[in-house]
Amino acid sequence: MKKFKIGQDWFDELIPDGLPIPSSTLISGEGGSGKPLLGFSVLSSWLKQGGNSIFILTSTGKDFVQESMKKIYGIGIMDYKENLAFIEFNPSLAPAVNAIEEAGGTIKANLVNPEVWDKAIEIADARLKQETQLGTLVFCSAINLFLFSQTYKKAILNRLRDLIKEDKTKTYLFTVSTSAYKEEISTLESVADNLMFTRVEQPMKLFLKITKMKDVNFSKKEIEVPLEKEDLLTIKNLSEDSRKDLIPTIVRI
Repeated sequence: MKKFKIGQDWFDELIPDGLPIPSSTLISGEGGSGKPLLGFSVLSSWLKQGGNSIFILTSTGKDFVQESMKKIYGIGIMDYKENLAFIEFNPSLAPAVNAIEEAGGTIKANLVNPEVWDKAIEIADARLKQETQLGTLVFCSAINLFLFSQTYKKAILNRLRDLIKEDKTKTYLFTVSTSAYKEEISTLESVADNLMFTRVEQPMKLFLKITKMKDVNFSKKEIEVPLEKEDLLTIKNLSEDSRKDLIPTIVRI
């Protein structure tokens, strides 16, 4: 198994040997605790080191991703167009493969249906450079949003579980809020190769602890992540707004 060095001092302190790849990583914690910003750290290093990435937009838009990664991690992600594909979760679309849209370089799809998830990933994958040393990283924040679908909840949960547990064709990095569906989320936590937890202390301090890693040494100590209060507040507000806007629509699917 290869190892990927993230290149952030605070992350490398916890995982001195690097992140095992391909593998699945779940970052779990309360809603609005800054989990996507941790994912942005991994993604920025992944792109800089020549890896491909499929970025699934759930609770944040592409503009926010671009601005945040430039400000916090000093990377202009659109400089990596050959290595990066965006999929936007759009619950207003029909949860059907033939309803997938492609506009402005972004694939738009209602990902609550596992068949739609698989097809959108296939389309995104075809856009990327086919040979890289690191392979492809699939990053998705707030995957718990998919569980609010009354029709597809069980099916998408099973698909996510299978990807996290078994699929080693890609490296997966998912964040999940523990604010709802704790039992279902614990199922995903139990099968992830690598498991991390976040918590927030006021005034907006983010803490990270790793509890499980596959075949690499790691520290179990909790650290404070050096992110600006402004950035943490922004992601917290975005998370709250997305729940208000998205969940009522998803529940009706």
